[in-house]
Amino acid sequence: MTTYTNSDYAAFALRVSSGTLFLAHGWLKLSVFTIAGTVGYFESLGLPGFLAYLTILAEIAGGAALILGVATRLVSLALIPVLLGATWAHSGNGWLFSGEGGGWEFPLFWAVVQGAIATLGSGAFALRVPGLQKALGQFA
Repeated sequence: MTTYTNSDYAAFALRVSSGTLFLAHGWLKLSVFTIAGTVGYFESLGLPGFLAYLTILAEIAGGAALILGVATRLVSLALIPVLLGATWAHSGNGWLFSGEGGGWEFPLFWAVVQGAIATLGSGAFALRVPGLQKALGQFA
């Protein structure tokens, strides 16, 4: 029987809630904004269109991995540049995310949350993949 600590439960809550938000944001780009719309938005910012595909993939795959607790530290670290990019993309809209076009407060906070998840690790109820854990070591 596994005994979990309060930190394990806190890591679980952060990991699953953050993963759910990533899935929601990825799904929003697919179903509401559409892939073509997302590519167009990225290009309107002066970014290469292929980054839209990478962002959608990172949000959906990263969100699923966080929810499952697979390679949590590595995934959360990999998502920080995505969130810093979102912080940059929203920087011209002011600080508050409730403003028109969304501000930069939420993506920056979310990047800090990913740093906390990377520090805490998977926590409770994570899917354990023995070969992956061995290969990634402390990043699993």
